[in-house]
Amino acid sequence: MKKMMLGLIATMILLLTACSNGEQTSSTDDKTIKIVATYSIIADMVKNITGDKAEVYSLVPIGTDPHMYDPLPDDTKKVSNADLVFYNGFNLETGKGWFQDLLEVTDKSAVAFPVTEEVTPIYLSEKGKESQEDPHAWLDIQNAIKYVDVITKQVIQADPDNEEYYLQNKTEYVAELKEIDQYARTQIAKIPEDKRILVTSEGAFKYFAKAYGFESAFIWEINTDSQGTPEQMNRIVDIINTNKVPALFVETSVNPKTMETVSKETNVPIHSKIFTDSLAKQGEPGDTYISMIKWNIDKVIEGLTP
Repeated sequence: MKKMMLGLIATMILLLTACSNGEQTSSTDDKTIKIVATYSIIADMVKNITGDKAEVYSLVPIGTDPHMYDPLPDDTKKVSNADLVFYNGFNLETGKGWFQDLLEVTDKSAVAFPVTEEVTPIYLSEKGKESQEDPHAWLDIQNAIKYVDVITKQVIQADPDNEEYYLQNKTEYVAELKEIDQYARTQIAKIPEDKRILVTSEGAFKYFAKAYGFESAFIWEINTDSQGTPEQMNRIVDIINTNKVPALFVETSVNPKTMETVSKETNVPIHSKIFTDSLAKQGEPGDTYISMIKWNIDKVIEGLTP
């Protein structure tokens, strides 16, 4: 049913476009390229590379889980008109099959590129999911730099006249990413190694944990319909009690109720919300990739430093 609805929406958009072809003036002369990203973190990276040379649209709204998104009519229109589409891949946009359906009905597969192209995946470990990639690679800043490599390459191919501009933006942005990566390593060194246990609702921090020397502990591995089961709850409570974990964290894009239950069971406080699948709203802390990473680092340090 959802795929049929997407198809009807796409047909309507094509008809409207055909009817208005004779009226187009400024849009046909406009050299600004149109780029769609599946969620806000990729969109922010794209904006840092393209500056004012592109219109960038994020499909998944701020604060919404991209695993299980339902596209809107305007999303279909934006993808239909896009010169480039960037998506994460690694099992992120596969929930409900929404993204693949969207590409099919808009016929944009040829200009859609996974930003994880150069990333070595970590795999999910839940029963039956051993062959599926964990999608949250962007939480390792070195992987974010690889995202930027892919984005820059494809943007230049779509708009070679502005290659020098895009490469300069990339150089400056990568320098900022390397700076925050070093900041993370310096700050995290303040936490004793035996206290580097990061407890979150979703197991989104495996890449972060591997990069910065943490153990990633979580209630469920990836956002699905089976979250907070008795088995999952018993396991995480045991980890917290055994290791005397001093602080818990809950992601901005998930319901906090399950972690609140864990907090009551263990008498361990939820220290802060941290970011995983979405940036913050514009004007708030965490509204760019770099500021969200810095927020996460600072909050984790506060919660786990004795």
